[in-house]
Amino acid sequence: MAELARKLFVSSAEYLEGEKVARVRHEYVDGDVYAMVGGTKAHNLISLNLARILHGHLRKTPCRVFSSDVKVHVAWDWRERFYYPDVVVGCEAGDTDPYVVEQPKLVVEVLSDSTERDDRSDKFYAYRRLTSLEEYVLVAQDVRRVEVYRRETGWDLEVYETEGDFNLRSVGLDLTLAEVYEGVLQAP
Repeated sequence: MAELARKLFVSSAEYLEGEKVARVRHEYVDGDVYAMVGGTKAHNLISLNLARILHGHLRKTPCRVFSSDVKVHVAWDWRERFYYPDVVVGCEAGDTDPYVVEQPKLVVEVLSDSTERDDRSDKFYAYRRLTSLEEYVLVAQDVRRVEVYRRETGWDLEVYETEGDFNLRSVGLDLTLAEVYEGVLQAP
């Protein structure tokens, strides 16, 4: 008789300890652990461009910019999540965990075929539960397209495509699509 595989629940404490020694990053969703896949060069360059611009802009402020190796923690009701956003900005002095941002102000996800659905649905739903979060930004990697969702507008979508500039109000930053896509996609 064949045995059924059993799904094991992993506590958040077990997950966090495991991530300290793991060779592969994992996201945690309500007791389930999912390995993170590698990204493309375009994905990496876009993330680096944004992190570099944000870091320069926020220098000498209480805000800190983190990219891809720092988790964001979201918990509500019985649910608990740990995600690795591509770029996250935290500005709270009390946010002192060396591995986790508990109170992000800005979260940026660079979209890929394997993550886009979750970035637009489950993650977006979870991130909005963070009272500190002011903006959620989705960046396409195959076309010049940046989508900005802001708490102050009820999470309405603002789309920026092809050319021009846009503003990240959460951190008071004006930037251009050319800066975001530098070295990745040329203007049409």
